Amino acid sequence: MKNKTVYSLIVSIVNRGYSDEVMNAARNAGAKGGTIINAHSTTLGDEERFFGISIQPEKEIVLILADNENRPVIMREIVNHVSLDTEGAGITFSLPVSDVEGIKQFPVPEED
Repeated sequence: MKNKTVYSLIVSIVNRGYSDEVMNAARNAGAKGGTIINAHSTTLGDEERFFGISIQPEKEIVLILADNENRPVIMREIVNHVSLDTEGAGITFSLPVSDVEGIKQFPVPEED
């Protein structure tokens, strides 16, 4: 099957200081590793509200490449362990990844 998406990029945006908790939860669910990026929110003030949630300006973005089979388990563990559903804690979502190159632990699947 051509162009079948096998991998996803899990993106978690959390308040500064919570990226270790995100990675610990993800590893417990089978993630091999991730990348942490320091970020700054572009809100108008020091604290903004979005959908009733307080948004703090200093953020950390955690990027985790996962196969689609493990993606829901990893995301669920992140949400449960880091309590992303509490006010101001953050958000996690995933995006499909069409190609992966250069990482031995993520073999490229053969086309059918």
